[in-house]
Amino acid sequence: MNLHVEMEHHRGILIVRLSGELDHHTADMVRMQMDEAIQRRQSEHLVLSLKDLQFMDSSGLGVILGRYKLIKNKGGKMVVCDVNSPVYRLLEMSGLFKIMPIYENEGTALSGLEVVS
Repeated sequence: MNLHVEMEHHRGILIVRLSGELDHHTADMVRMQMDEAIQRRQSEHLVLSLKDLQFMDSSGLGVILGRYKLIKNKGGKMVVCDVNSPVYRLLEMSGLFKIMPIYENEGTALSGLEVVS
């Protein structure tokens, strides 16, 4: 299975929607696309929507943590939303939720970043 990446900018926030599998085969492509979008659009915050992500391995965790550090170094915030059970378990075991908030959906994530649509 492949990975599909959809990106949208909303008031200084980059919303990234991932569907498919984020693993060692797709991690570099996702990393480059997200970095380019963050730099090109001067995104201050990042919402990562994982609603349709069926699988993620440690390479995917590395992509998420790297983008978290990039956004944090710019003074912004990164949040995760719409996480399904298998991916949630991996993120929870990794300790990611200790540094990054999780929200039920994109609307609550945007509200959590104090940006109301």
